[in-house]
Amino acid sequence: MTYKELMDKARPQMGPICKACYVCDGRACGNNMPGPGCKPPGNVANRNYQKWQEICVNMDTICGNEEPDCECEFFGKKLKMPVMAAPLAGMRLHYGDKHSDPSYSQALVKACFNNGIMGFVGDNGNFDIFKGMLEAMPEIGGFAVPTIKPWHKQAVYERIELAIKYGAPAIAMDIDGAGLPFLKQYNLDAGSKTVEELREIIDYAGKPFIIKGIMTPVAAEKAIEAGAAAIVVSNHGGRVLGGLPSTCEVLPGIVKQVAGRIKVIIDGGIRSGLDVFRAIALGADFVLIGRPVATALFGDDEAGLKLYLDKIEAELKYVMTMTGCKKLSDIDGSKIFGA
Repeated sequence: MTYKELMDKARPQMGPICKACYVCDGRACGNNMPGPGCKPPGNVANRNYQKWQEICVNMDTICGNEEPDCECEFFGKKLKMPVMAAPLAGMRLHYGDKHSDPSYSQALVKACFNNGIMGFVGDNGNFDIFKGMLEAMPEIGGFAVPTIKPWHKQAVYERIELAIKYGAPAIAMDIDGAGLPFLKQYNLDAGSKTVEELREIIDYAGKPFIIKGIMTPVAAEKAIEAGAAAIVVSNHGGRVLGGLPSTCEVLPGIVKQVAGRIKVIIDGGIRSGLDVFRAIALGADFVLIGRPVATALFGDDEAGLKLYLDKIEAELKYVMTMTGCKKLSDIDGSKIFGA
């Protein structure tokens, strides 16, 4: 099966808003919400995608002819490449009826594990549903990262305790989820957190903690002050605020601010192995991919995700070969043009 055939197979399983586009660039869904679209003016997801395309790579094939090695380690877990699945929830509302939140997350983490990468698990306002989303973790040795919304403290602690029970190597919070409309419908005390509040949460977790939704060097510094082990440069695909820059545009400034003190993960518009290469060259340690992973799973379950991940890995290794990079540490700013 080709990737285009996988998308064609996924399309009847999804919608009516998600179109399972061959290139998921945010144009077809626009500002359609509910759905995988953005807040008005509806262009953040497309900007995320488009800005990657403006970065060129510097070809250099006067080098050895070895097979590139893109294996890496994420908080003690070995990955075959610096790619992980982004957390998603509200599957039936945004993507289609094939998967509930628990069935999608359980299928995701097992498929990711079997294909050598890690999946981030999303959050749902209902604790029992969130628990169902994590229930596949023990059978894969906890090889997943639960991502908790910025609920009130007690709800966050309950989810942290569950994540620890199920063996998570790290725990995340998508702090930008504070802008999601449903958040305060579940609890009026949910929302933005101060550095002190985040520090208390991170201390309670006692695990490497990842703060997702960082878009400025100032916010990155706050995350470090709170005790984060990693950050995710993410604008939630424009679902929380319109008029945002792309994650690609803000990444270099954040990397400079962080200066190697914590891991930097980037999410937003990454659709190919070439994009992964660009992200690493700009200073990211890992990337997250969300919507295309969902489409692949809707299209052909684990086989669909394997096809997509094999495509990403082959593209990344090919770009590494054509730019003279034999390992991930060879990928740096000298390998790109126009950024």
